[in-house]
Amino acid sequence: MNAPLAGLWPWLPLLLTWLAPEVSSSWWYMRATGGSSRVMCDNVPGLVSRQRQLCHRHPDVMRAIGLGVAEWTAECQHQFRQHRWNCHTLDRDHSLFGRVLLRSSRESAFVYAISSAGVVFAITRACSQGELKSCSCDPKKKGTAKDSKGTFDWGGCSDNIDYGIKFARAFVDAKERKGKDARALMNLHNNRAGRKAVKRFLKQECKCHGVSGSCTLRTCWLAMADFRKTGDYLWRKYSGAIQVVMNQDGTGFTVANKRFKKPTKNDLVYFENSPDYCIRDRDAGSPGTAGRVCNLTSRGMDSCEVMCCGRGYDTSRVTRMTKCECKFHWCCAVRCQDCLEALDVHTCKAPKSADWAAST
Repeated sequence: MNAPLAGLWPWLPLLLTWLAPEVSSSWWYMRATGGSSRVMCDNVPGLVSRQRQLCHRHPDVMRAIGLGVAEWTAECQHQFRQHRWNCHTLDRDHSLFGRVLLRSSRESAFVYAISSAGVVFAITRACSQGELKSCSCDPKKKGTAKDSKGTFDWGGCSDNIDYGIKFARAFVDAKERKGKDARALMNLHNNRAGRKAVKRFLKQECKCHGVSGSCTLRTCWLAMADFRKTGDYLWRKYSGAIQVVMNQDGTGFTVANKRFKKPTKNDLVYFENSPDYCIRDRDAGSPGTAGRVCNLTSRGMDSCEVMCCGRGYDTSRVTRMTKCECKFHWCCAVRCQDCLEALDVHTCKAPKSADWAAST
């Protein structure tokens, strides 16, 4: 089987370490010694020849990707913040998410999709900000065009998302394309869904020119929406992800349950059911929910009953500083006092069985 951590994901944290100057002294060392991109790229483990070639040719793009890791990781954690598996990252682990990606689960599908989307977003943004030698603003957005409001001129700097998608596809998918197994096809499908999600939220922005701000003349450009919109969209796709099996000739998917529709290119797909993530299990990539904060009044996934897997919870009294007695003062400020507030915090109990110790 093709290693499920193949391609981009195993070494993104290493990119962040090696390429982000505020994180690592290695970048400064390379600059000080005149180190080439070859030194950097040859020390990134797990790259296939095509990826290494792109790394050598485009070290500035690699740096943009590395700087984008924190953004899509934070988005993943935001989307899973109320769930048993909360998209936690592992310190001192080059695979970032550990063994959870060894399963062909819904969670793996989401991680591959949000990561692929994050790469597109980071590259496209760097293009527009003039940080890359190989691209700039979208060169196709020139001249005059029409929309529902009338005629406008293309101007400003339209995000060159086609370049971001093209580079991400060439780089991220390179290793998966060398594999012919089911997991490689699953990863390629979810990678593509992530890339398409970013382009879905490309929006037209305009500026009016004319007397007293009238819109007799308009200049417009295309801009990516905030990455949260992509995250929210992929979260909905995660919730409706489709379980699939390989077709008979091994070239594609068919639905595991005939009652469900065939997945489109925008859907996320997975093969294996997820573990329940209730107890800590390194083999399954589950950190367990012992010690997680739960919501006593909720009936959702963050409720104490669901989050704690029926094990019960501990309650502790904590105090925190909050803003209180806020008043509006003319004109125009709101002034508040600092108040101490006491509240109960509920955290999930650890399992009592002997299996708990054996699985850690």
